[in-house]
Amino acid sequence: MTYLVTGATGGFGGLALQFLKELVPQEEIYALVRSEEKGAALKEAGFQVRIGDYSDLDSMKEALTGIDRLLFVSGGTDNRQAEHTNVVKAAQEASVSYIAYTSYAEATRSTTALAADHIFTEKLIGESGIAHTFLRNNWYLENELLLIGEALKTGKFVYAAGEGKTGWALRREYAEVAAHALAGKDFPEILELSGVPITYEALGAALKEATGKDLEIVATDDQGFVQHLVAGGLPQPVAEIFLTFQQDIRDNQLAVYSDDFEKALGKPLVSRVDGLKELLQ
Repeated sequence: MTYLVTGATGGFGGLALQFLKELVPQEEIYALVRSEEKGAALKEAGFQVRIGDYSDLDSMKEALTGIDRLLFVSGGTDNRQAEHTNVVKAAQEASVSYIAYTSYAEATRSTTALAADHIFTEKLIGESGIAHTFLRNNWYLENELLLIGEALKTGKFVYAAGEGKTGWALRREYAEVAAHALAGKDFPEILELSGVPITYEALGAALKEATGKDLEIVATDDQGFVQHLVAGGLPQPVAEIFLTFQQDIRDNQLAVYSDDFEKALGKPLVSRVDGLKELLQ
């Protein structure tokens, strides 16, 4: 059996590789990278390396030749639908037998723009005839490191998501499930991978407990949120991108209640307090 992890030099793919090598023989694991140079460290660590780019169909066909099971980590460009089409086409031509795809929380229910490419890709994979699992990942706790950093710098944990809830968990927990899916664990077609959803106010309280600092938890409006980030040195356009995440969460796009995550892991998720401590070490 052969296994390939895309996005292997990224945070998620790199973590998935480390979990996967504990589950299957390492010589059967392939890592997709964009160049020999980028793959040098992985090759030195004992992984097989394939060169490929989502935007280049021929390179993906070559990279997936002889691969049985694929962890397809979603791309991050503005041309994601075209690139994802290349990956699925290449998987079909290479006779890949299984795809685990990193999707978005309750993708087919979601109305956020963030879900559109995932809805497209889930449909594409579903129509491909390839066995698959959609790993519908909620929000990484790591996504809040900017707000956490500002809180520790200013003494104020500022958010604009109102009473909206999020099913935060650590990136490594999502990656561990992905590795188990790729290794062949018997998972259903869809896994809603969400922790118990909580508000930003609750997350702020967890941060106070994790750090032992008497932080002020501040609920503000959209303008106040952007102003706070800009005052901390973030460029206005970037601050406005973070605001769109707050708006989605305010609309409960990530308030997903599911026990799939703990069932897939076979153990409880790390608590938010311990997760924050881990991130801040």
